[in-house]
Amino acid sequence: MPDQPTTTEDLAREAATGREDRPWEELLRLADDGRPQSLPEFLDELSTADQALALSRLDDRQRQQMLAALPAETAAEWIQSLTEAQAADVISLLQADTAAAIVHELPSDEQADVLGDLPTAQAEAILDALPREEADAVRELTSFADDVAGGLMIREFLKFSDQMTVAQVIEQLLANEAEYSDLDVWYGYVCDADERLIGVLPMRNLLFVKRSARVRDIMISNPLSVTETMPLDDLVEFFDSHAFLGVPVVDAEGILKGIVHREAVDHETVRAAESDYLKSQGIVGGEELRTMPVWLRARRRLSWLSINVLLNIGAAAVIAVFQDTLQAVIALAVFLPIISDMSGCSGNQAVAVSMRELSLGLIRPTEMLRVWWQEVSVGLINGAALGVLVALVAVLFKGNGYLGLVVGVALFVNTIIAVSIGGTVPLLLKRLGFDPAVASGPLLTTVTDMCGFFLVLGLATMMLSKLL
Repeated sequence: MPDQPTTTEDLAREAATGREDRPWEELLRLADDGRPQSLPEFLDELSTADQALALSRLDDRQRQQMLAALPAETAAEWIQSLTEAQAADVISLLQADTAAAIVHELPSDEQADVLGDLPTAQAEAILDALPREEADAVRELTSFADDVAGGLMIREFLKFSDQMTVAQVIEQLLANEAEYSDLDVWYGYVCDADERLIGVLPMRNLLFVKRSARVRDIMISNPLSVTETMPLDDLVEFFDSHAFLGVPVVDAEGILKGIVHREAVDHETVRAAESDYLKSQGIVGGEELRTMPVWLRARRRLSWLSINVLLNIGAAAVIAVFQDTLQAVIALAVFLPIISDMSGCSGNQAVAVSMRELSLGLIRPTEMLRVWWQEVSVGLINGAALGVLVALVAVLFKGNGYLGLVVGVALFVNTIIAVSIGGTVPLLLKRLGFDPAVASGPLLTTVTDMCGFFLVLGLATMMLSKLL
């Protein structure tokens, strides 16, 4: 029989352990017992993962209750620990003025991400409750796609005139100490009278010059910058080539619009990879969390599964055509799923490489012939090795060399077909304007199944007398 707690200290320790395992219960208790001022302190003790876990376990009413009990600044910090889908879901539960107070505390790029995921009417209601200048800036950011510089940039940065003196810069920094302290700034950006970017000012340069010196004399002239429309792939390449923590973003006229941080580019790259993975597994329509409505999750999955059913009917039709051969040599049924699965694995490897190289800009959709030859070279080697291995298994299983020949040749040929499709179909779909992450998987699975079944049963039919 397990030991039972016998002292007050034991009971307190057990209760504390329970709160650590189920932090949402402690959050609700603090909100319910009239001590909401204790919530920020308790949240600070939780890791980012535990904060997200706690929120995911609360229902809509409880989330409203929690956010209403928190100061706007603390609520904003909590929301920043969530995924974009979770953050938008939480904000959507609140009244426009309450939501606006929280959104006001978020960095500009996260403001755009959260409001961009809300219905237009609800987002506009929140924007109307924000200061006009701030709302206009958020509207501008939400007009950009998430995977371009304009959609990744932040609007919080230090900007100085080239006519300012060092003394004026220091005075400005001191006057806005509370605002600038959250920016973690290493550089300021220098603009001319027309707001065009003309220089970068390292903060350390202010320490070693006379207070009367002009900013234009100590700045780094002709700084590198990126345009608002630069895509994510080009941003990744830029940061790979330059050891910068951030880069200024300018419009077509060279006017400074914001700053893209390396961290934001890395985050979006990971998010895009996760999205492609979900799409390849049939989770379409955006990010899915188990806190989302059941019908929404079911509909998103079913849209892909229903198409896959129709595609697999074609593979089943091949078996139906050769059902007499399959009935005569029932041992073939043992090897059909092996050949289908192994060929599919080889094809998926090729898909993964093509998707990766497309995302990095290492190949272009027009290079299908080069990619095909590179995949066939690998397919010949792997197909031969796998074919011989399966053939040996077939011989040992039934003691029939012809059965080994049938399944070995079928796997060899189907592996070449699979890597050819896996390597080139993502490029073809990209060239035609379709999403390769969604369509490559179903096409590969269906074609490799059909070809594999046809090869095995077709070869078996030709050699039926040798297999009986």
